[in-house]
Formats: sequence, C-alpha cells, structure tokens
Amino acid sequence: MSDFFAIPTNGEESAFRLTLPGIITAAILILLLIAAAILFRQKKGNGVRFKSATKQLVFSGVAMALALVTSEIKFARLPFGGSVTLFSMLFLVLIGYWYGAKAGLLTGFAYGLLQFVLDPVFYSPWQMIVDYPLAFGALGLSGFFCDKKQGLLLGYTAGVLGRYAFAVLSGGIFFAAYAPTQTPVGILTYTLGYNASYIAPEAFVTILLLAVPAVKNALARVKKLAVEA
Repeated sequence: MSDFFAIPTNGEESAFRLTLPGIITAAILILLLIAAAILFRQKKGNGVRFKSATKQLVFSGVAMALALVTSEIKFARLPFGGSVTLFSMLFLVLIGYWYGAKAGLLTGFAYGLLQFVLDPVFYSPWQMIVDYPLAFGALGLSGFFCDKKQGLLLGYTAGVLGRYAFAVLSGGIFFAAYAPTQTPVGILTYTLGYNASYIAPEAFVTILLLAVPAVKNALARVKKLAVEA
C-alpha cells in the first residue's frame, strides 16, 4: 500500500486510512463520475442539452445529499458497519429511475466513494471497491426499469438485491474470520444473515411506502419534473 495514498491506522494492523492526497484523488474521481453520468445521457440540441444537464446535476445532487443525510439517521447499528437507515437507498435508486442505468450506476459509484471518503478506513483496495463503489453503484440498477410499468418498485428491488449481493460477497471474502464457524457453509450462512439483518428491514418498509398511492403519485410527479427539458 503506497504511503502517498494510504497509511496503516493506529488501531488494527491490517486496516489503512487514506492520506490527504488519497482523499483528494477520491474527490476528483467522484467529480469525474458525476460528470460522466451527465454527459452520457445528453443527446439533444445545445440549448436543451445545457438545460437538461443542469437539471440532472441539481436533481442528482439533491438526491445524493438526501441519501447522505438519511444514511446518518440510523434506527439500528450492527457491528462491522451495518445499519438500518431512513430510506437512504431509495434516494440513490431514484437517480437511476429518473435518468437511466448509465447515470444511475455512475452516480451510485460516486456516492459510494463519497461514503468512503467520510470514513476512509479500509482493509484492502479490493474490499474498499466491493463495499463502496460497487455496492452503492448497484443501486443504479434501477435505471434498467426506468421506462417499465411499476418501474420504481422493480428498480428499487433490483438495486437493493444488487447491493445485498456485493455486501454478501464482501462478507464472505474479506470478513470471513468473524463468522462463528470457518466452514464454507457456515461463512456463507453468516454473511447472508448478517447483511440481510440490516438491508431487509429498510427495504421492506420502503416497499410498503412505495405502495401507498399518494407516495407513488408524488414520486411520479417528481420524475416528470426531473426529466422535463
């Protein structure tokens, strides 16, 4: 691990913390990902393109900010970082629902890096990539359902399952030592149960919320505002 980007923490021997240059590099990557998410979607004339890009930047920025704020409102905290939050995954899912898969995935990657920068401790580069940009980026899978009937509900379900898959992958590979038994079945059972214990409750309550007609109609109106040129 380069001392320029990351150094060992004072705590666990295997844990690293980003240095200032590492944080600056991550911040630049965040900005580039957000810019790419906007540029890849724009296919219209110059004036309309500029207005559309500005609107996408504003709506995506607000959604990311709301996701960040609500991720700090935690109803339950688990060891090793898991927590049940106040609908934080929904706000990231909305970006894909508004602007499609490319924008949703890239913005999700950017948000994952932002979450990492706020608490830049990791155990290996691969663990960081799986737990942050890939896990949160998976919420952008909602973009594949942006034009479908019941697209938000389907997209939210797909995004949450994607995040859950990466969380399980990370648990099985990088945190297997914490499983009560070291057999493959025991490790898999442990990581499946641990990650479901904080992702499933939030997902269940959010899906119930999305089924409320008033909420569904309000979010449909928000999407119309978000995508209108």
